[in-house]
Amino acid sequence: MTTMKTTDNGSGDVRLSGISKTYGSFTAVHPLDLTVPQGSFFALLGASGCGKTTTLRMIAGLEEPSAGTVHLGDQDVTALPPYKRPVNTVFQSYALFPHLDIFENVAFGLRRRGIKSVKKQVEDMLELVQLGEQARKKPHQLSGGQQQRVAVARALINHPKVLLLDEPLGALDLKLRRQMQLELKRIQTEVGITFVHVTHDQEEAMTMADTVAVMNAGRVEQLGSPADLYENPQTTFVANFLGTSNLIEAEVDTKSGDDIVLKAGGGKLVLPEARCSAPTTAGGKVLVGVRPEKISLVHADAAGEIPENRNRITGRIAHSSFIGVSTQYVIDSQVCPEFEVYAQNIERDARLVPGADVVLHWSPAHTFGLDAAQDIDAGIQEEAAV
Repeated sequence: MTTMKTTDNGSGDVRLSGISKTYGSFTAVHPLDLTVPQGSFFALLGASGCGKTTTLRMIAGLEEPSAGTVHLGDQDVTALPPYKRPVNTVFQSYALFPHLDIFENVAFGLRRRGIKSVKKQVEDMLELVQLGEQARKKPHQLSGGQQQRVAVARALINHPKVLLLDEPLGALDLKLRRQMQLELKRIQTEVGITFVHVTHDQEEAMTMADTVAVMNAGRVEQLGSPADLYENPQTTFVANFLGTSNLIEAEVDTKSGDDIVLKAGGGKLVLPEARCSAPTTAGGKVLVGVRPEKISLVHADAAGEIPENRNRITGRIAHSSFIGVSTQYVIDSQVCPEFEVYAQNIERDARLVPGADVVLHWSPAHTFGLDAAQDIDAGIQEEAAV
């Protein structure tokens, strides 16, 4: 099969420079500078109303920016209508032609451009999306996932420099959505063009994207690889939007080498200075974060077995939920009233039941620090906006 892999360096870069969008007094997207490298799978992730779809629509030409420019490669496309931009968009509603079979749905773009010989290109594209045997079926005869692949094939056959995906998997059930996440990643890897994907689903973004921009209230909160965003969140919004984080209010006590020693709830916690985005002067306030799966949980009677170099806090089990691969505990602690712990179900301690006194411990290396003052400021701003 002939693939569409591109080799022209930079031809598919998407560059947004100072781009913004306002509707009257409401700012949907604040001035934004963003570069999506050619050939990457890039995700705009955020909750409803954060500005991610508006940003995508400005790239597509479906929304006119209030300020700023859109470049695709070296071309300034800010003033170009959608049909003159080298991009195609796949929406949540597949918008397939119900009266045409799958072959003709995929061939539609080529025929509209006046191309007579379409057989080879359409067959190659159907092979890419693994629908070669479905070519003569009508859309209603296919599953939702298959229809989505037809929509992708129809968008790709015109060889766009950029494929824009606006919540493309939102209409699928959970199992099919997970299958399609892997399918889209495979297709993007094979064709090698730039994919820009809008989603509110953190798992979807982390499964598929090389780079994720987490958006909140019209701004990019943080940009990075899925692993970096998860392991090193820079704001409380990112820490809580990408998975679950336990956040402990603490105060900087001293520094010890590359570590910060903090006071929290009458005890001490150690945090690597490199993993702290907050000021680290003595007396400063820090939100200490740790992910639930990084924490070990032992009954209070076994506290003596915990190594000395671990962060630890005490508490009491308030709730527990068995979910197969793990048990999820909610711990009532002096430093955090609802401290979450996810424990793998390998060797379960029968004493770890609601009401039991426990000790939570984890490696200081799995701890991150956030600016408590910044979190307070963000909350004030949100309340003022409401």
